[in-house]
Amino acid sequence: MTGAGQGIGAAIAKVFAERGANVAVNDVNSAAAEETVGEIIAANGKAAFFSADVTSEPGVISMCGSIVETFGSLDILVNNAGILNTSPTEELSVENWERTLSINLKGSFICCKAVLPIMKKNQYGKIINISSLAGECGGIMVGADYSASKGGLLALTKKLALEVAAFNINVNAIAPGTTRTPMIDAMSDEEQTAISSKIPLKRFGMPKDIAYAACFLASDEASFTTGATLDVNGGLLMR
Repeated sequence: MTGAGQGIGAAIAKVFAERGANVAVNDVNSAAAEETVGEIIAANGKAAFFSADVTSEPGVISMCGSIVETFGSLDILVNNAGILNTSPTEELSVENWERTLSINLKGSFICCKAVLPIMKKNQYGKIINISSLAGECGGIMVGADYSASKGGLLALTKKLALEVAAFNINVNAIAPGTTRTPMIDAMSDEEQTAISSKIPLKRFGMPKDIAYAACFLASDEASFTTGATLDVNGGLLMR
């Protein structure tokens, strides 16, 4: 579970643990990751922190080996690590563009590549990529770099699903809509109302909404689902 120190990633980690999974928590913010681990253990779950920068292939490969040594297997990968930029395109620097694509897309690719030998050997695996509504329609309050990275993640999901289906590995994506995060909480009541009023269900998503969707895709109940994008956006985008 990458990017599991807070927000959606932490929610997924906790719900997975509640349902019996051994959770490998990864985040560049080690303090936040350790807090997630502590909360899981306090609730009688099983979790451990594994440090790695998702943009470093050697680091990710080493982390995956450590996870297998600790838990005995690595059956599920949730690519959640990412950063968000809101700059208009004309104000977006090339450096920021490259950083966003490196973490959000390249990082997910590296993690996928690292777990495939393990999953192929076991003839089983679940890969869940956390994309975004922005990857489907451009988004509401995000920069072009973020939208491009999340759109690329959806394409990676489909291509990888085709490549590994014969090994009993399912690869799917979740595309959250506007989800309650510190960025949303920092807005005025008027700004929040202006955004939530556009959502048919008239509320923001909660991190646990995404976590429950991830649980489904990680379960054997979704064994016939691969290459799919599960929209969790309150009806803001219907396909």
